[in-house]
Amino acid sequence: MAVITQFVVVREGVEKMTFTSKKEADAYDKMLDIVDNLVPFLAASDANLDDGTCEQLAFYLANNKDELANVLRGVVKTATPAETKPKKKTVKQD
Repeated sequence: MAVITQFVVVREGVEKMTFTSKKEADAYDKMLDIVDNLVPFLAASDANLDDGTCEQLAFYLANNKDELANVLRGVVKTATPAETKPKKKTVKQD
């Protein structure tokens, strides 16, 4: 019989995600903390965002926090959607 160690991220009594490493679980938990802080910040804006849109935008910003930090510092230009799409792999047929 195998023993499997799992790390579970639980928020407000709800299981959010299960990981096999503590590092991944901690990173996800930290991302959720960022989202929790961003949602009220975005909701307070003049953009009139509904709750669902605020939450989606908060998740996007939290998942891309390093790039966002660089953009806010003026270090890196933002990528256009065409630049962010993965390139298609060609399959060589015999």
